[in-house]
Amino acid sequence: MVIGIFGESCTGKSTLAEKISSKLPCEVFSGKDYLRLAKNENIAKSLFQKKLTAAVNEGNIIYVIAEPEHLPLLPVGALRILVTADLELIKSRFTQRMRGNLPTPVAMMLEKRHGCFDSHPYDIHVISEESDLDEICAQILNKQTQSPIA
Repeated sequence: MVIGIFGESCTGKSTLAEKISSKLPCEVFSGKDYLRLAKNENIAKSLFQKKLTAAVNEGNIIYVIAEPEHLPLLPVGALRILVTADLELIKSRFTQRMRGNLPTPVAMMLEKRHGCFDSHPYDIHVISEESDLDEICAQILNKQTQSPIA
């Protein structure tokens, strides 16, 4: 099973990935982690896509995506989870990451990017601070047990 968890920075994607991986043995990749598969970026990307395609039917991979341009790497059959949060919550979390100071250019970037994943298709929508992660994990595990094995 391939689980693509995508959304803006500081929405809770990594927290969800940790929660799922504690209940489902899997490999977790984030962003451009696939570059560790080869020295050449194009070769690494191709190897990663093959790995993801194979994992749809055999194995478990979680891919955490914070950039819309990485969404096409998800193969057909991947479980797509959109994680969203209120802009003020994102800013608050980003401020914590930046040790209490959110520079104006960073705040403007967050505002500009807010909602950039909303038009992409998903199977499950997780709203940070509102969704029960245990319930989400149960849904995913249920889907995993229903997946046909090739």
